[in-house]
Amino acid sequence: MTLRDIVALLEAEVLYPEADLEREVPCAFASDMISDILMCTKEPTLLLTGLTNNQVIRLSDMIDLSGIVFVRGKKPLQDVIEMAAERGLPIISTKFTLYRCSGILYNSGLRSCKI
Repeated sequence: MTLRDIVALLEAEVLYPEADLEREVPCAFASDMISDILMCTKEPTLLLTGLTNNQVIRLSDMIDLSGIVFVRGKKPLQDVIEMAAERGLPIISTKFTLYRCSGILYNSGLRSCKI
């Protein structure tokens, strides 16, 4: 599944125009706790979260994120968007809840990451 597929499934908005939406996404993880994200992602992962601060972008320096989906209509501030763009980290926003996003993606064939 590609990020473009995910944008369509989640009726999402891409938060910067240069994002690589053809990137393959092998699995996903959903959490609002940075400690869980750090401990539970062992492979390239799409992160679904409500966290919009710059720390969530800095995670991509420590773990392999395929992209980030901000849920519940949340959007980070412009400086956070710029941080993501500098790293080539695709970020999108959807109005759907974390639970609904997880269900949609799972039912569409995206597997959970290995922990």
